[in-house]
Amino acid sequence: MATRPIASGSDRSKLKLGIMPTTVTEAPYRLSSSEPARKRWTRAECAAFEATGLWDQQKLELIEGELIDKMGKKRPHTNGQTFTFLWLVKAFGGEFVNPETPIDIAPEDNPTSEPQPDAVVLKRRSWEFNSNNPQPNDLVLVLEISDSSLGFDLTRKATLYARAGIPEYWVLDVTGRRLIVHRQPANGKYTSIVAYDESESVAPLAAPNSEFRVAAAFPHH
Repeated sequence: MATRPIASGSDRSKLKLGIMPTTVTEAPYRLSSSEPARKRWTRAECAAFEATGLWDQQKLELIEGELIDKMGKKRPHTNGQTFTFLWLVKAFGGEFVNPETPIDIAPEDNPTSEPQPDAVVLKRRSWEFNSNNPQPNDLVLVLEISDSSLGFDLTRKATLYARAGIPEYWVLDVTGRRLIVHRQPANGKYTSIVAYDESESVAPLAAPNSEFRVAAAFPHH
């Protein structure tokens, strides 16, 4: 099983030609005082609105005070989610795998964030959670299926999950046809990030004898 840091095809081509990537030392854009103010939501406010029924039929996710619309998934996203979810059920058992469920994260992030990953693997059986969200120490793996949300999932969500100490975070890159595995959270970031392409397999930390073939998430071209 190959393990290597993420490198895009364009980066590899540049290295072959002797062209080195440019290091960006400053953010290319910064917010200015003229930016319009944004409403930052809290979980308490969201719960109050949900109770009114005004958000019925909407699928919203609260991330760092912003409401993210999770509606309108494209077919490759749905297929990748379905096949990966079925494999997780086979590897861990259906009673330990939840699709699209809210979770709690680090205490400092909980007031303004309530992620709803595409799937989570629990340490305890699902029916042992009656009313509260699973806590970070209840989780062994979190999965996000990414197409247009790839940058968001690799940055802001990865930071939230790392700060919570979630031991393993998988991002299925639908467009790039690869699986990006995050491990070893420390100081608010994952210190091990490895991308596996369609020819490779990876075993979850919590199920070392069960290998996931990345190609299984992309059965057809």
